Amino acid sequence: MQRYVRSAALAAAGILVAGLAVGCDGSSDDHKGRGRQDEKGAGKGLAAQKLDWDRCKAPEGGTAPGSGWQCATLKVPLDYAEPDGETIGIALIRGKSTGEGDRIGSLVFNFGGPGGSGVSGLPSFADMYGTLRERYDLVSFDPRGVGASEGLRCRDDKTTQAAEEKVDLTPDTPAEEKAYFKDAADFGAGCARGAKKLIGHVSTVEAARDMDLMRQVLGDDKLHYMGVSYGTELGGTYAHLFPKRVGRLAMDAVVDPSADSVGHAENQARGFQRALDNYFKSRGQDPKAGTAKIAKLFDRLDAEPMRTSGDRKLTESLASTGILVTLYSKQTWPALTRGLQDAEKGDGTTLLRLADAYNERDASGRYSTQNHAQRTISCLDAKARSTPEEASKRLDRFRGISPVFGAFMAWDTAGWCHRWPVAGQHDSPEVSAPGAAPILVIGNTGDPATPYEGARKMADELGKGVGVHMTWKGEGHGAYGNGSDCVDDTVDDYLLKGKAPKDGKVCES
Repeated sequence: MQRYVRSAALAAAGILVAGLAVGCDGSSDDHKGRGRQDEKGAGKGLAAQKLDWDRCKAPEGGTAPGSGWQCATLKVPLDYAEPDGETIGIALIRGKSTGEGDRIGSLVFNFGGPGGSGVSGLPSFADMYGTLRERYDLVSFDPRGVGASEGLRCRDDKTTQAAEEKVDLTPDTPAEEKAYFKDAADFGAGCARGAKKLIGHVSTVEAARDMDLMRQVLGDDKLHYMGVSYGTELGGTYAHLFPKRVGRLAMDAVVDPSADSVGHAENQARGFQRALDNYFKSRGQDPKAGTAKIAKLFDRLDAEPMRTSGDRKLTESLASTGILVTLYSKQTWPALTRGLQDAEKGDGTTLLRLADAYNERDASGRYSTQNHAQRTISCLDAKARSTPEEASKRLDRFRGISPVFGAFMAWDTAGWCHRWPVAGQHDSPEVSAPGAAPILVIGNTGDPATPYEGARKMADELGKGVGVHMTWKGEGHGAYGNGSDCVDDTVDDYLLKGKAPKDGKVCES
């Protein structure tokens, strides 16, 4: 299981739902409590660089975004401890403001992951931000190690598919457990070979420093920013490092900054089970009975994978992924219904296609490298390295939280960074930002991947007078652009007029 959201996969899942409707087959512990570390920056030459904006090229396996977008490359230090040393390139994309006059500046976006491509993501979501574009240049980027920014590749497509088919993510026997952890170690070794020295320089703290250099080169005195999912952790890290440079900063689908890697896994098990329960309630079904039915389906798939319309089969692990992706948005719940109905008839095609959307596998068998970047970034950030024995001892507790997702999440606490080739940096990110301008923090009560409780904790850790907490009583991963005029109007007022709502505001719809 992955940590937060995968924007491109969700977009693909949304497209798939439309087809189904018509029957289509951080910072380190070393500086906690010592204040911000904003004295380290890029060399003066990098701060003075000029961006060469030009027509965007098509990303690997994709299409160019069109004439309304421009792309450029920002040079940043590989290692901020050597600001005048070796540099790497950060890919940027910009959609210039559509309004006449009264431009505020640039509004920088990060849509999550970690490992999500802002260069491909921003054009996909541009319609959602049309009002904001009237007064901002919309800007996003591929963080270091992602996509066009020195993107990482840890294994080839053939090996990726073989692992999906043969590695059980909820091992039940010593042999399955051995294979699971061997595959995890092999993945890390492949990342080390592919990334080389970059593997130790893709942290969230370094990405935040890249954003401050980006701010300077874009010509803004303050950073105006909207972070979604993992993007909220990145935004909080930036606010901690550079509190005086925070402009209007909004967080949506908020990561709990107080949780370590095990805590995040518990949060997600709880959040996805909550969303699954809400799905069953929306259909007038008993959540416990529905959950038990899926658990029995997993048992059958664990014993024997299910046929599909192609030459691949639906495994227990792929079925879990296919179900999980539909819970990111209420709009994809119909796909879950279809997938479960087909599986009851012995056809795993729908759930397999949903899993492929989440894993960003195309029809030709090519996978994106987002998972590679996601794992490399999160394992550099997170210090914890659980043992297989510790993960095994968590199984009962996690299954109690979620009979469907608990076992996957429990094993993941050890498998995700098993024998990772570099040490992690912190137990949990530092986001305290005393002296920063008010930061809007939006929590969604039905969010599966970043459960609602994390937003209040983020607001509290940002500090009194800084974190402004807001609640939307809705479903899905993220609130803005999800159907609530109350949410959208409040965020727009904040970003366009600098008008923060009263702390504790609640949007019912």
